[in-house]
Amino acid sequence: MPGDNNQKKFGVPFNHIEKVAIVGAGGQVGKHLAEALLKTGKHVLTAITRPGSTSNLPAGAKVVRVDYGSNDDADLVRTLQGQQVLIITMSVAAPRDTVSKLLRAAAKADVSYVFPNWYGHDASNNDLCNDTMLGPIRDNICAEIKGLGVSSYIFLVCNFWYEFSLGGGPNRYGFDFQKRSLVLFDDGNVAINTSTWPQCGRAIANLLSLKEFPDNEADQSPTLSQFRNSSVYISSFRLSQRDMFESVKRVTGTSDSDWDITHESAEHRWRESRAALQEGNWGPYTKMLYSRTFVPHGGGDYESHRALHNDILDLPVEDLEDCTAVGVSMGVSGEVPFSH
Repeated sequence: MPGDNNQKKFGVPFNHIEKVAIVGAGGQVGKHLAEALLKTGKHVLTAITRPGSTSNLPAGAKVVRVDYGSNDDADLVRTLQGQQVLIITMSVAAPRDTVSKLLRAAAKADVSYVFPNWYGHDASNNDLCNDTMLGPIRDNICAEIKGLGVSSYIFLVCNFWYEFSLGGGPNRYGFDFQKRSLVLFDDGNVAINTSTWPQCGRAIANLLSLKEFPDNEADQSPTLSQFRNSSVYISSFRLSQRDMFESVKRVTGTSDSDWDITHESAEHRWRESRAALQEGNWGPYTKMLYSRTFVPHGGGDYESHRALHNDILDLPVEDLEDCTAVGVSMGVSGEVPFSH
């Protein structure tokens, strides 16, 4: 019966995840998740994409074209039947009801686990989520999945993507590499967790490579089922803006005198941007989101008060300079569109 997969407690003959479907495999983070899953050799990956989409999808994935935004979900349900996991990675600009349609189809198809387009903030931090207007999105996702009574959700808490945010302009991590300028929020010493795209991919792939259930009552090894209806916490680095700046200077061979450095209050930036959003101006959304995370004791540093799952997931320690170089390159080339 639907939902029975969530009642299992101990190991069964087929005690691993093989069939995984992903929406958004050609997107910014989606392609890294897909490539990492394929690299394990343990998963059969189905990339669900819209008819007519021109996204480049990872080689090795089975591609199925479905209008998953349609009110008629028959084709989507057929595509999801037999899948054990659905990973949703979509642009924030996607229609707001699309995730809901995917969740309902996953329930009809008896999909055991769903990653519901949450790759960032600490989902357990109510103040942070509410202050950044993400609380209602989180709550609606959880309520819908629990109400359907079939799938379990898993959030990937990775905070902002490092290379993307570093190269993404002054309203993200404060850097403008084309102008060689830096906006330091307050004194620039507030540390937050940040993760690279490849680390996010490895985290999902390694998580789905765990056993699904314990073998027996004595089995204390990590399993996928222990993360049902909760979050997985990972991080590449715990850095302040000044830490990032030191890395940037080493990578670029520059010194403080080569940069135009200014200071702004993170809290003022957040409050000003949020006020604009509440008046219907969504232009400064990114500025609001990042500024709130850099507010002192604002929740961007979750590593200091909870254990990460890096070790459980066998995640490597990355080289900061290598990752900084990627972000600098993205910023110099304009690969990441600046936001207001």
